[in-house]
Amino acid sequence: MHPIESCGRYYALVKKGGKQFRRSLKTKDRNLAERRLKEIKEKIGGLAVGEDAKLTFEEVARKCWLESIKHTLAASTIIQREIRIKNLAPFFASKPIRNVTPADCEKWVVKRGAELAPQTFVHELDTMRAVFDYARRHGLILSSPAADIRRPKITFAKIVVPSRDQFRNLVAAIRQSDGRSDSQAKSKAGADLVEFLAYSGARIGEARAVRWNDVKFEANQIWIHGTKSETSDRLVPMTTALRCFLERLHTEDKPKATDPIGVIKSAKKALQTTCRKLRYPSFTHHDFRHFFATTCIESGVDIPTISRWLGHSDGGALAMKVYGHLRQEHSNSMIKKVTFDDVTSENFIPLPTAGPGRGTL
Repeated sequence: MHPIESCGRYYALVKKGGKQFRRSLKTKDRNLAERRLKEIKEKIGGLAVGEDAKLTFEEVARKCWLESIKHTLAASTIIQREIRIKNLAPFFASKPIRNVTPADCEKWVVKRGAELAPQTFVHELDTMRAVFDYARRHGLILSSPAADIRRPKITFAKIVVPSRDQFRNLVAAIRQSDGRSDSQAKSKAGADLVEFLAYSGARIGEARAVRWNDVKFEANQIWIHGTKSETSDRLVPMTTALRCFLERLHTEDKPKATDPIGVIKSAKKALQTTCRKLRYPSFTHHDFRHFFATTCIESGVDIPTISRWLGHSDGGALAMKVYGHLRQEHSNSMIKKVTFDDVTSENFIPLPTAGPGRGTL
């Protein structure tokens, strides 16, 4: 089939499975039009026919796309994906996914864009695009009708992180008994959980999953079982504070290898009560993950390394967005230590002398 010329521009007209496809070749050059026609015919030739061609967006999303990636996702992430599919499905009714148009996607943009926070909107958009991309790769559609939807800009609110003094005061206050017969045991467990979160950077779900056989004292490492996906499982080095804390806890409690490190699942109530008593902001479990990352930055650790310790798989992109301003504050404080005054015994640091096999800087 040859391209059709209309108003000086070439179009392709191709039939497959009883359906006619008309596509602009976006050129007025005959030779280029012929090449693009060949490409389009190959794509259309790969389209599925029969019952697969009748699958709806929701059917493709649930039965095909989600099933194909479940083995890479944590249970909580699967639930989130299912919720997003449920929210998206009504916008495409029961029409075959092949018949979904950019206009259908734009209706979703108008309605959900007005209802959702930017980050939630982006999560739904990413799910929609992933489903359409899956359908395109498997010959269910020719191209994604959501390809031209623009992502809104997401701004991260400045996080409130406990200072080092606030952290020490919080832990000390939580450890204090309030006089009840079982108070001392509960206060110890709450303080222990807060310390573990602060020294490890683990999420609360990850902290609950850690067992004593995950602690490798001989290698100074600890296994953190990720809650976001299987790929967020990680073996990370222990900070000196974490190692000392775990050694003390192991000596005090004498646990079995399969026992959890934390004997309670939440310190939420203890944190709320203590923050109120000390007139601190209402710190949460997750704020101590931020405390860990902030302390690492202030200690001079680079963000890509911190990102790996936190279980991020993006090379530090998210950590840079969340903690980038902290890095700048640290940088501003460090620059004050740089001096171009005459060298004195107070600010002179001798460089190692070049020896055999050593080069120059």
